Amino acid sequence: MATRGTRSEKVKRIFQQFDANRDGGLNRDEMAALVVAVNPRVKFSDEQINAILDEVFRTYGEFIDGEKGLTYDGLLRTYDDGAGDVDRDFDALGLELNFDENKGSSVVCEASSSSIVDERVMESQKKQRTAAWAVSPHHGIVFDDTWKLVDDLEILVKRLKTKQAKDGKFKNDNFDAYSDAGWSRELGPSAELSEKRIYWEESGPDYAVFVKELGALRSRADGARSREEAFDGHMAIGRVLYEHQLFKEALISFKRSCELQPTDVRPHFRAGNCLYVLGKYKEAKEEFLLALESAEAGGNQWGYLLPQIYVNLGIALEGEGMVLSACEYYREAAILCPTHFRALKLLGSALFGVGEYRAAVKALEEAIFMKPDYADAHCDLASALHAMGEDERAIEVFQKAIDLKPGHVDALYNLGGLYMDLGRFQRASEMYTRVLAVWPNHWRAQLNKAVSLLGAGETDEAKKALKEALKMTNRVELHDAIYHLKQLQKKKVKTNGAKGEGAFVVVEPSKFKTVGEKTASRQDLGNTLQIRAFQRITRLSRCEVDLLKKEMSETDVPLSYSGGGGPQKSIRKPNLEDILRRLLNFLKPETFQGAVKAINEKILSVLDETGSGRVDLGMFYAVLAPICNGPPDKRKRIAFDALLWRPVNEGGSQIRKVDAVQYIKLLRAIYVPSHGVSEMLELHGETDTSTVSFNEFLVMFDDPDWGFGIMSTLLKLETGDRNRHGRHVCSVCHYPIIGSRFKEAKSHFSLCNQCYSEGKVPSSFKQDEYKFKEYGSEAEAMKDKCMCFTLQSYKAS
Repeated sequence: MATRGTRSEKVKRIFQQFDANRDGGLNRDEMAALVVAVNPRVKFSDEQINAILDEVFRTYGEFIDGEKGLTYDGLLRTYDDGAGDVDRDFDALGLELNFDENKGSSVVCEASSSSIVDERVMESQKKQRTAAWAVSPHHGIVFDDTWKLVDDLEILVKRLKTKQAKDGKFKNDNFDAYSDAGWSRELGPSAELSEKRIYWEESGPDYAVFVKELGALRSRADGARSREEAFDGHMAIGRVLYEHQLFKEALISFKRSCELQPTDVRPHFRAGNCLYVLGKYKEAKEEFLLALESAEAGGNQWGYLLPQIYVNLGIALEGEGMVLSACEYYREAAILCPTHFRALKLLGSALFGVGEYRAAVKALEEAIFMKPDYADAHCDLASALHAMGEDERAIEVFQKAIDLKPGHVDALYNLGGLYMDLGRFQRASEMYTRVLAVWPNHWRAQLNKAVSLLGAGETDEAKKALKEALKMTNRVELHDAIYHLKQLQKKKVKTNGAKGEGAFVVVEPSKFKTVGEKTASRQDLGNTLQIRAFQRITRLSRCEVDLLKKEMSETDVPLSYSGGGGPQKSIRKPNLEDILRRLLNFLKPETFQGAVKAINEKILSVLDETGSGRVDLGMFYAVLAPICNGPPDKRKRIAFDALLWRPVNEGGSQIRKVDAVQYIKLLRAIYVPSHGVSEMLELHGETDTSTVSFNEFLVMFDDPDWGFGIMSTLLKLETGDRNRHGRHVCSVCHYPIIGSRFKEAKSHFSLCNQCYSEGKVPSSFKQDEYKFKEYGSEAEAMKDKCMCFTLQSYKAS
């Protein structure tokens, strides 16, 4: 082992060798030459070199002398911190010490005794833990025998690849067109997961032979002279397998490494990476949490790895659909490493995913500032801008993403949607055509292309596009779209060229009258349709309301005190997301993400008006109860129980009237915003100390003017909004009527739920007022018709 004096002399010789301009510093070009020279077995890409240099210049910023670069003291500090092996690098460069100039300096001692070997091994292990700029497999290999394992394994992999390529079983898929997840690896970007995904054929005899020979290599690693050497061998085997995308086999090696050194961060981190790629997100999250626990317990030696652990933990959580929780870890990564552009991009994308658009724009703009050619960040920024209504700027940013990556499917598809929203149908169809050029079986792009062509008046082309979409999928949306197209064609012929859906007028609400008590008013139906759409997005209509009661009884929520001083059972949004995951455990991760976004936008934004990130859990349960699944009486009872569960009412059988009023106000602000806020709050104020029983609460809840009286209309939609009415189509939109049918009493035309709620009537039927009767099904309509015939027959007789 080299002494301190010898080490410093060796570092000085290395420094002098690469300080080409003799200015006393290693600039980026000189540092890059050093990295390449001391890693002769590795072929670095430009991206890898830049990542390495970024890490060095950031970590050792205090030793950077302006444009000169890293000073000698800085290079010495990198070696002192374990960012490389001085002896190994010195030997790799073929340098020699000049002992004439360094009299008194110690010679390098040969490691001859076991105690010295052990000491050197432990020092090497320590160095490798913080190898912040050695990206290659060279970075973690300590023992010479491990190199032999790696060489033998490379031969086995090459042999397998050759055999499978010969048999036509080896597949490469180019993922260049899709958004990059921003995956962080142990030591920055590398070629570990290139944009070409490899698919190995695992069922053939060639693969079985490979696994058997791999087992022999693992046995050699297990038979090493020390536990440290066995760990080194299994980690190296795992890294090589991971690079060749043999993830299942790599996972076995990393798991074995975890057994050998349970407190080492790296095997847990890499096992988590394998599990994520294999689609095992929950297990990946658990491994990353173990890595995080080890890193935090290990002090500064793992500090460089913490941002990557946070990022990958966030990505694993997103894989489970837990986007709010992922945001927390992306924030931590960005705080620890402010130049981590991937962490900022992922944070921005996740914030966009939960509907927090302004915060998303800020994070994405910071990511782009650090990496101007980041196409995926441009794509998500444009989507966030579109969501905020900044459409012209969004178009520019989408176009920038496409300029950077011409085949970017997400950017092309989303730009097509933006053009559709703006009514620029021809441009939209062009975008969808470009999507299909990259991804030919993208049925949604094919369907949207048909709709945009229809909007552009190219009906024949639209029909062709729909037929193509029908070949890709047999979903009911396509059949409805084709039927709609046929109806428009018929309408066009009848009206001598009247264009599409323009042949209607919007009537003011006062001219819309209802016939019968069961017919919903136009405004109530409009609000209820929005609630029903919310139920569909969140799937809360499939969530049993009893589960809310179960959560209240089983969840222990500590009390907290707000600015007003009153105790609350408040909870942070990421923790609330855990509760929602239990309530909606039947949802797939991507569907759950959509549910969380809708709940965050519609409910949490109102409950967390101050933006503190905390929510009153009792009030949240109470707001959720009316739209969950279950009998209406039970929904109301559990809403009352949720208010009773809050600390201010806990232990009694009545709730404070001010809390009941506040609840109704919030309920209406969330679900019935067009009706305005109840005046009860202004009448009673917060000084009212009276209480209300459950029966009194029901009277307040059911009040049609100031309560949640539209619940009866909601129940009707829940049971009947999938009912079809034979061949009846809406006289305005010409789609088949699904749900309730609203028939006009005088002119006998029919409207669907949506057109009725929007006050649309055919322009050919102009009347002073319109009287509508609602039919939930054709059976009701037939019954009404028979009653009319009976009455007419009775009058005639």
